[in-house]
This record gives sequence, structure tokens and C-alpha cells, in this order.
Amino acid sequence: MALDQSFVGRSYPPTDPYEVGREKIREFAEAVGDSNPAYTDPEAAKALGHPDVIAPPTFVFAITFKAAGQVVQDPQLGLDYNRVVHGDQKFAYTRPVRAGDRLTVTSTIESIKSLAGNDILDIRGEVHDEAGEHVVTAVTKLVARAAEVG
Repeated sequence: MALDQSFVGRSYPPTDPYEVGREKIREFAEAVGDSNPAYTDPEAAKALGHPDVIAPPTFVFAITFKAAGQVVQDPQLGLDYNRVVHGDQKFAYTRPVRAGDRLTVTSTIESIKSLAGNDILDIRGEVHDEAGEHVVTAVTKLVARAAEVG
């Protein structure tokens, strides 16, 4: 059954703050194989004009995807997560994520489409720092595959 179009534009409450730590950034950079010294060396980051180490661009996915769980788990939406695959991911940065940031995410359903029996859901995650300043917008595309007919 197709997802309800009336959910487009629905926003969910902001998440609790996530405190970005140097060690988390270092672990993530190592895990993705990115040896940029701005991710691990505070002096290298400062030489580039940052107050502390910065995170690789995809680091924020972990917190925006977790925040999107509010949407996915909304029983009124009726999304069958057992059929969901991650379709796409986009980021639009105002500034890099930095060690010491305390970030919150507000998720909004940006669009719902049906295509060949599949439901395609775009969730926009607006990430703000503790001062309320915008850091990044992440758009996650989820595809709920059509139920098998058998």
C-alpha cells in the first residue's frame, strides 16, 4: 500500500544534542580510509582556519540517519522497514562539523513517491549547533520495495 502523501512536510522534534568528539572523528576517518590530517591533528585543522579537528563530510550521516528513525518508526506513516533499502544520500554544508560541536537534527519528510509499486521517501535532516546555527542539511532517500506477490 502506498504511503500517505499527507505526510509530506511533516517535521519531527529535534533530537537530543550529539556531542562530536575528536576520537569519534578519528575513528570515522580511519574507518573510511581518509588520512586528511585535518581530521586527526588539531594543529593541521587550525592551519586551515578551523578551531579544532573537523569531520569527514559523511560523518554526519550517523546522526542524521538515526534521527530519520523518528520518521521510519512513525506508526501512522506505515512504512515497512523490512522492505527498505538506502537509495541515496546528499549533504549541503554551511560549515564543517567540528570536534566539540553539540548537534541536533530535525527531520522532515520532503517527498513521498510511488514508482513501480515501490515507495520512495526523501527525509531532510537539518543539523544545527548549540547556538542554533545551521551546519548541514542531509537528504536521505529510502526505497521501500514492493511487496512480493506470491
